[in-house]
Order: sequence, then structure tokens, then C-alpha cells
Amino acid sequence: MRRARGAWVAGVAAGSSGVLRPGTVGSRSQRPRSAPGYAYRARVSTVRPPGRPYAARGALLLVLPVVVGLALALLPHPAVAVPAGDPGVPAAPRASLERLPAGTDLDYQLGGVVRRPARVGIVVRDRTARPAGAQADVCYVNGFQTQPDEKRFWRQHPRLLLRRDGRPVVDEAWGEWLLDVRTRSKRAALARIVGRWTDGCARAGYDAVEYDNLDSFTRSHRMITRRQALAFARLLVARAHRAGLLAGQKNLAGYDGTRIGFDFAVAEECGRYDECGRYVRHYGDQVLVVEYRDRDFQRTCAGYGDLLAVVRRDRDLAPSYRPRWC
Repeated sequence: MRRARGAWVAGVAAGSSGVLRPGTVGSRSQRPRSAPGYAYRARVSTVRPPGRPYAARGALLLVLPVVVGLALALLPHPAVAVPAGDPGVPAAPRASLERLPAGTDLDYQLGGVVRRPARVGIVVRDRTARPAGAQADVCYVNGFQTQPDEKRFWRQHPRLLLRRDGRPVVDEAWGEWLLDVRTRSKRAALARIVGRWTDGCARAGYDAVEYDNLDSFTRSHRMITRRQALAFARLLVARAHRAGLLAGQKNLAGYDGTRIGFDFAVAEECGRYDECGRYVRHYGDQVLVVEYRDRDFQRTCAGYGDLLAVVRRDRDLAPSYRPRWC
């Protein structure tokens, strides 16, 4: 069967007219319709005789679309306007800040979000809130102690809470549990949790992050040492920088946080405790000051109002409160 098919194909190729004659191998007179090879003969019978330009026409049909496409690509195209906020067009990423802006005011909006006048160029908000779109948006993250409304989450991680006589150690001023940063393994586990929050700040569009509170160890009944707290702070600073965020030292006046990579400081009531100069010594104008009493606010403005961003806030940080600036 293979030889017969081969001979039939050869006969077609060799014929001057390409027409099969009766009596030749593969002709209709010798092969009944049901015979093997009939379908094969029907396919190859479409072979065109030599000298006809079908091959050239096929090549032309293949090349023509390419030529037309190249010609269209060279033609000038009119500009297409893209509507603002088009979900199909990714927004341009916000450039990372190298430092906080100077010569502007601050608002501390941890109790609720509210719009402020244009003079406020630095806004601090909780990590669960959207950034304000200010000159510098700072994300507030509880790094060393818990949020009061997140106790349910931390009950799922009981070994990461500092405990005394089986009960969580509480920062009495704010009703927050202290995190246990005494061992390397616990610091690593906590850094993974807080690190995810830090990455969330970066994705949301914040420029910086402040970790509350570096001085938490001073309220741990001497269970956490300064060295252990700073070891944990190093992990958080490194995570912030990997996320493209500035890292802020929260409280602990007198400590030079730049030694472990902090970029700025957030000082609560430094006027009240005569500590503002201790922050300025290490951070210059990169200090954000929050005062909660009028006389402390006035004192801070008198001494540092021309250099630092200072805001007078209520202790509850309620959005209905009207802050004041120097």
C-alpha cells in the first residue's frame, strides 16, 4: 500500500498536465471509492501543475499584513486622553521622603480623621485610617504595646504578652498591654506581626511610621530592659526602611535613636517635662511635639516654636477638638 501511494504521487508530479489518465496507478477506474487510499488520492489531487503562480500568491498574502502593520506603526497617532482615576491606569507611586518637611504644622489624628487647613503639612493617623495626602503622612503603629480595642487579637498570641503573676502588664496611663520583647524568638515573632502592619502603611501611601512607645519598658516593672527594647526597635526600623518609610522614635527623651536608624522623633509633652532640647540635640528640626496642657504648649512654643512642629491636642485626640499651633 505504501508503494502504490508513493507511485501515485510520483505520477502526478511527473505528468506534464497533472491530470491522471485511466489505467495509471491511483486512477478512479482502478480504485473503487471504498478502496484504501481513496481519501489520500482526493487530497493530493489538489496539487497545482507547475508554472502556476499559486506559491507566489501565498507568499504575498503572508507578507502583506506585515507590511501594512509596519506602515500603520509609522503613522502619527493622535493623543488619547485618559480620564482621571481610571482604574485601568496605575497611579504613579509616591516618591519616598528623605526627611520630614520643615516650616509646617502638625496634627495628631489618632482619635478620628478630620480635614485641617493647608498650614498643616504633617498629619499622623492610625494605621487603620487612610493617609491625609499631606506633605508628609505618618502612620501610627503600636509597636511595643497593644491598642485597647485589639485585645481579642492579642489573646490569640498569649505568649507574646508581658505577664506578671499570670496577668498582662498594663500601661496604666493608656490601658494598653505591654508586649514581651525579652527574648530573641519573641522579638522575631512580634517583628513579623508589626512588620505586616508596617508594610500595610506603605501600601496605603504613608511616608513614615512611628512606633508607640519606645519607652514602654520603663513601665514594665523592670521586667524588660532598655537593651531588649532597643534590640526590638532595630528590627522595626529595618522593616520600615525596607518598606520605603521613614521611622520615628516615639518618646524616650535623651536617647539618640539615630544610632539604630531612626529618622525623626515624636515627643509627647516634652515641654511639660523639660525634655524638648534632649530630642533636638539628636534630631534637630526632625521632632514632632504633642502637648496636652495649655501652659506646656505655651512653654514649648516660646522655646521651640520657630524650629519644631508643635500641636496642642486633647488627651483623647477627639476629632471634634480644635487644635492649636505655635
